[in-house]
Amino acid sequence: MIRTNNPVQIKSFEFALSIVKLSKKLQSNSEFVISKQLLRCGTSIGANVEEALAGQSRKDFVSKMSISSKEARESRYWLRLLQASQLVELDYSKYLNEIDVLIRILTAIVKTTSHKNEE
Repeated sequence: MIRTNNPVQIKSFEFALSIVKLSKKLQSNSEFVISKQLLRCGTSIGANVEEALAGQSRKDFVSKMSISSKEARESRYWLRLLQASQLVELDYSKYLNEIDVLIRILTAIVKTTSHKNEE
C-alpha cells in the first residue's frame, strides 16, 4: 500500500481510498452530484499532504497543510449532508470518525508549524 511512517500521510491516503470506494457505492445507487464533490475533496486531502511534505519552505508547508485541512472540512460537510439527507441509506459514521481524526491532526500541524514561524 503506502510506504511511509508519517501518520498524516498514512491516514490521508487511507481516507482517500475509503472515499473512492464510498463514491463507487454512491454512484451505483445513482447519487452522482454529491459523490463527485466528496471524491474531489476527499482525495485532495492526501494530495495536498504529499505536496506539503515536499514543500520548498515552512511557509509552503503550512499553506499546503492548510489546504488539506480545508478539504477535510469540506469532506466532513458532504458526509454530514449525505447522512442527514439519506439520499443513499448507508452508515456514514466510520467516514465521519475518520475525517474528524484527520481534521484534528491537520489543525494541530498547521497551528504548531504556524506558531514556529512566528518565533
